[in-house]
Amino acid sequence: MRTTVRRHLGKVVAGTAIAVAATAVMVGITLPGTAGADDTGGGKDGQSTRQAAGQQRGDTAAVQPGVVEQAPAEGTKGEGRDPLTDDEITRVEKIALSRQQFNASEDVDGDRGPQRLGVDLAEPAADEVDDPEAPRRAVVSFYDYKDDALVTKTVNLDTGKVEGTGTQHGVQPPLSAAEQTEAASLLIADPLGAGLKADFKDATGKQLTSPDQLQLASMIYRAVPGAEPAVLDKCGEHRCVRLLPKVRNGPWIDARSLVIDLSTRKVARLTG
Repeated sequence: MRTTVRRHLGKVVAGTAIAVAATAVMVGITLPGTAGADDTGGGKDGQSTRQAAGQQRGDTAAVQPGVVEQAPAEGTKGEGRDPLTDDEITRVEKIALSRQQFNASEDVDGDRGPQRLGVDLAEPAADEVDDPEAPRRAVVSFYDYKDDALVTKTVNLDTGKVEGTGTQHGVQPPLSAAEQTEAASLLIADPLGAGLKADFKDATGKQLTSPDQLQLASMIYRAVPGAEPAVLDKCGEHRCVRLLPKVRNGPWIDARSLVIDLSTRKVARLTG
């Protein structure tokens, strides 16, 4: 049984086309005062060379050690096109998510409140591009697993008000770290994760029991007619992912044939 699973899932990918060949080049360096050391003797030329070397040693000794200055403290509010500060991010997340929306939505774990995806500085309006006094705005993105919807809120950082709300279905931005971790947990717990766990044990000699043992990357998966079992037909409308797991400080493991539907919390193997 294990042999069958691993034939589908693939052996540990040692390097996975990421090994890079490197060539070391030895470079000979002639230090001041050493060239022709055997033939300078105590003559005038030799004395000049020694004086030059001594001068260089004196100059080197006079160089003071560098001082690393601390980065300036981050303010609570940025200006113009400055990146959002931590305080601004925290503030706009609270403004964007009303109590009603929090109670009516779910995150990737099924808990109340939508899944936070990110906060970005909004582009200025067309008539504000050259206006130095244009207000700063932030766009907050959430994914509501209850309705399978991407929700975005545009918040004016100057007034503290929500100026725009967007709700889209079938739009699947990259996964957050929390979503990747949950996808890995579902895969490890599923019978189809047996090959992943077997490859991990081959690579480390240890049992794979937690996503914390892996480094994770991911790709959004959309349904392709005829290329998957029926259970994945709604991928794209649902939030589906293929994981690219890597043993921490070790090799990659090929799990691309497996798809995790985070909306239904099911795992399936591609057939096409």
